[in-house]
Amino acid sequence: MSKEAYQQKAEAKLDEHKAEVAKARAKVKGATADARLDAEKELEGLEAKLDEAKKKLAQIKDAGEDAWEDLTEGLENAWDEVAGAAKKIVKRFS
Repeated sequence: MSKEAYQQKAEAKLDEHKAEVAKARAKVKGATADARLDAEKELEGLEAKLDEAKKKLAQIKDAGEDAWEDLTEGLENAWDEVAGAAKKIVKRFS
């Protein structure tokens, strides 16, 4: 896969994960005050992971043709963490 194709795929995944985070945040709003407090901490961590993924994507964009592929593993790991955490929150508050 070319760098450009990977970036497009990653941008689409970023949008998907932003939607998952928004869905998780919406689910938490309907929870009790205590549950919401705990979930807010988790959401903050989730948003930090999403920011980390954005930074990794920016590094890939800035990387040269020879180096960008070395950075993809970190981004893929970040995606997995974001997706897993968002699904966990949504499931808990569904």
